[in-house]
Amino acid sequence: MNSFPISDYLAVAIFVFCLAATVGGALLAVLTARIIRSVCGLMICCIGLAGLYYFLHSPFLALMEILIYVGAVCVTIVFAVMLAEPDEPAREERSGAAILWGTVALTVGAAICWGLSRLSLQGQWTAPAAKVTDGSVKAIGVSLLTTYSMAFELISLVLLVAIIGALVIARTGRSKA
Repeated sequence: MNSFPISDYLAVAIFVFCLAATVGGALLAVLTARIIRSVCGLMICCIGLAGLYYFLHSPFLALMEILIYVGAVCVTIVFAVMLAEPDEPAREERSGAAILWGTVALTVGAAICWGLSRLSLQGQWTAPAAKVTDGSVKAIGVSLLTTYSMAFELISLVLLVAIIGALVIARTGRSKA
């Protein structure tokens, strides 16, 4: 008889669900031709990633993932699409070159994934440092305001530039009538 408790099966099921949402959303975001479906795929991917963060006992990062990426970036993209020209150009048939480059990209991505998996499973990893934080809001706040303050500010500036750029691109796509 297996001594695996039912709670472990539930944890595995939740992990697999979050993983499937992340991978499925990423594939939807990349493979669909319509921008709204791509944004929906990005939202599903970010929600799955937030579930993985929560599964790793980091609820603050999970909440920030949802607030920043789903609540800000995806909504900004949707607003940019709504501001853009409503006419969508006709989609051309896929050429042989597009299929070739898609196959090359898939092969390179699979090779990178395989290499990283092999490195993580067979690599000689050093023991973690003695000072390991618990991932609490206080520890993250102290890290953001001391050690990583410059990176935190630069990321906020990059997000601001991305939002302004999306609005400018959307605005120039509209007719001047």
